[in-house]
Amino acid sequence: MESDGEQRGDRGGDRPRLFQRLRELPVVGRAADWGLGPAAVSKNTKRAGARIAGLEVTESVCPYCAVGCGQLVYTRDGELVDIEGNPRSPINQGTLCPKGQASRQLIQQPGRLTKVLYRRPHGTEWEELDLERAMDMIAERVIAARENHWQETHENGWRVDRTLGFAHLGGATLDNEENYFIKKLFTALGAVQIENQARI
Repeated sequence: MESDGEQRGDRGGDRPRLFQRLRELPVVGRAADWGLGPAAVSKNTKRAGARIAGLEVTESVCPYCAVGCGQLVYTRDGELVDIEGNPRSPINQGTLCPKGQASRQLIQQPGRLTKVLYRRPHGTEWEELDLERAMDMIAERVIAARENHWQETHENGWRVDRTLGFAHLGGATLDNEENYFIKKLFTALGAVQIENQARI
């Protein structure tokens, strides 16, 4: 005579195997382990944790546009290892656009220029310059443009004291302090065309 279990088609030997297969499912496995602490961590999260374990983390801001997404910059002994979105940022809440995710290439891209290149007027080749020499050349050109294009009065006779010989267009990679300094500097030089990409 068959037992009740055999009548229902239950096989005692299959139950442990079935339960083990159910435990392999993410939700069931976590529920079976009460879903707390280490049991709630997926395999991918464990791998990610191992990847960034022992690294120094610095909160930063993505330099690409005016949005200002928060980033977490991971370094080891001063060497850049990874950049991720900062989940604490109210702007991007841990997400990054493709440009922000690729911002690591700003430092580690093999084709990144690390020296000043200059091509003389009517020249066909680039030449390397020291940074100090390049900065002096820029300063000389700014002073010359100011002197050669200075306007004391407008065409209607109004006093303007300005130059239209140069302008400044800033980018979102500049912080508030740098933008404040640039605005003061170019206003003191007499420039009136001062603009910035970051308008937030």
